[in-house]
Amino acid sequence: MFNRLPTWSQVEVLAKQGTIVAQRQHKDWTITLFSLNDYFVEVWANQHLEIIGSFQKKAKPLDILEPYIDYLEVPDLA
Repeated sequence: MFNRLPTWSQVEVLAKQGTIVAQRQHKDWTITLFSLNDYFVEVWANQHLEIIGSFQKKAKPLDILEPYIDYLEVPDLA
C-alpha cells in the first residue's frame, strides 16, 4: 500500500506514522531507516535530493538491519 502512494503522501505517512530505527552515512548521503507498520523504509538524502525506498516483504529483517548495526542504540536493561 505504501509503495502505491504518491511521493508527497509517502513523506506525510513517514512523518506521522514512521519510527526512526537508525541513521547512517554513505558517501554524501544520510540514510535513515524507518519502521512503518510491519515493514522497513529507507530515506536517502543529500543536499539536493531525497529518495524513498521500501523493502520487499520477503526481505529478512536482519539483512535490512545489518548496515545499521554500528548505529543502533540499545537501551541498558540493568
